Parts: sequence; C-alpha cells; structure tokens
Amino acid sequence: MLLVIDVGNTNTVMGIYRNTTLVKDWRIRTERKTTEDEFNVIVTSLFAIDGIDAGTIRETVISCVVPPMVTILDSFCRKYLGHIPKWVDARSYKCMPILINNPSELGADRIVNSVAAYHKYGRSLIIIDFGTATTFDVVSEKGEYLGGAISPGIMIASEALFREASKLPRVEIFEQPDSVVGKDTASSIKSGIIFGYAGLVDGIVGRIKAQMKTDPMVLATGGLASLMANVAVSIEKVESSLTLEGLRIISDNLKSTPADI
Repeated sequence: MLLVIDVGNTNTVMGIYRNTTLVKDWRIRTERKTTEDEFNVIVTSLFAIDGIDAGTIRETVISCVVPPMVTILDSFCRKYLGHIPKWVDARSYKCMPILINNPSELGADRIVNSVAAYHKYGRSLIIIDFGTATTFDVVSEKGEYLGGAISPGIMIASEALFREASKLPRVEIFEQPDSVVGKDTASSIKSGIIFGYAGLVDGIVGRIKAQMKTDPMVLATGGLASLMANVAVSIEKVESSLTLEGLRIISDNLKSTPADI
C-alpha cells in the first residue's frame, strides 16, 4: 500500500491507498517540535483504530511546506516503515511545466493540487485551496502551471480581527450566516468574514479569467472549501481529497530516491 502525507502550516493530512483506491485518510495538527517517535505514536494509533497494518506500506510520498518537518518525517519513514520517502517539489516532479519566474519557490502542495486537478479534468483550471493561506493556482489547457495568487487564510484573518479588536467577541465561522445583514455583533462578524471572503474569491477568479483566453473550471479544496462553495458563486466543484490524489498520481513518476531538499 501507499502512504501519502501532505504537511501544511496548520494541519497534516495523511491517506492510505491500495492501488488507486483511497482506503482511509486522517487530518492531524502539524507539530513542528515533535519527534519521529512521537509522530509514530500518533500514526500507529490511527492505523490501529482503522485496522491498517503498517507492515503493508511499501512506499511513502510527501509534500511539505514546513521545513522542520522534513527531517522528522524522513526519520519516521526510515525507522518505522523501513524505507526512504519520496518528496514532491518542482525539481523532483517535471511532468508539469512550471511557468513562473522561480519554480523552486512554488509550494509542493500547489504542485500536487494542480497535477491532480489536470489529471482528472484535462482542461484549463483555477484551483482554490482554503488552508492557512488561501491560494489560487492556474493551469493552462495544455497542463502548464501558469502562476497564481495568495491571500491570508480565513482563519488567519479571523484570528487577527479577534486579537486586535478587543471588544469583538470570538465567533465560529464554520457555517453560512442566515443573512448578509447581521442583527447583532456576532452575526455581523460572521457575515463580514464569510461573505467578505466569498467576494474576495469571486473577485480574484474574475480577474484571472479576464487574463486567460480559455474558460477555466474553478475547483475548491481545503478545510473550508465546502462552506465557501456555498457562498462564492465562481466555485464550480469541491474536491476534498485533491491533494492526496495528486500525491498518488505523482508517486508513479518520481525517482526511486528522494530529491534533495
């Protein structure tokens, strides 16, 4: 079986594939100060709950945007899984042309999302990932990575508001407000954050489309993708397992040894 791991700034997502079937997936917090032994305790517990035998994992593919986690996960794979993991970046995966000024700057998760989306739909695309940052990735109809945009993530912006405006209450933003016009402070905050980000999404998508000669399909992924798809009119489809699927696709094309990071 194949273990795929995507390490983000806030969460780490893992999945187990049997051939092309996603058997199970998990989301845990990214802990930069953990050790390979502590990480193994978490993974072993998750595997045990879902009846996964770690001895059947023959390969591990990882995308990571948190440098301290590279050494930790490399040690975990070598010590507990008995193999060297494969790492995804612009150098290790060359099947998608990266048409930006400095390809080495591009986050591995953005490469993975773009590969998965183009593999599935084979057309021009805008992929929006609602993570710690909200990223917009643009893929041409030929499967070229053209560039994108990055804005502060919804949770980052919300935390800044709660921290800096001492009189404003902390509110949950995991569901759509009943109305744009809030009738109290809490509902006004929720409306401003959620509908405000919907406007940001629709505005950036509109500007990207105006620069392209094709009509790209707009996909969303990440933790808040389903929520935002209900309020941002430009989002056409949610692909919740896009990153994991991209890692699976890339696994067949990577070198037998990991690239230097």
